[in-house]
Amino acid sequence: MSKSIKFLAAIGFIATVAACTSGQTEEEYVVVEPEPISVEPVYNGKYK
Repeated sequence: MSKSIKFLAAIGFIATVAACTSGQTEEEYVVVEPEPISVEPVYNGKYK
């Protein structure tokens, strides 16, 4: 009886692993638009 329980547990584990890995074949790619780089203001003197 112990061998049959181990066999059923092994079959259940293999079925679970196979079900989980079958849905992960496609990878999602996310494209993020980079923000524009702003230029820092240049110091031109006190009254310019």
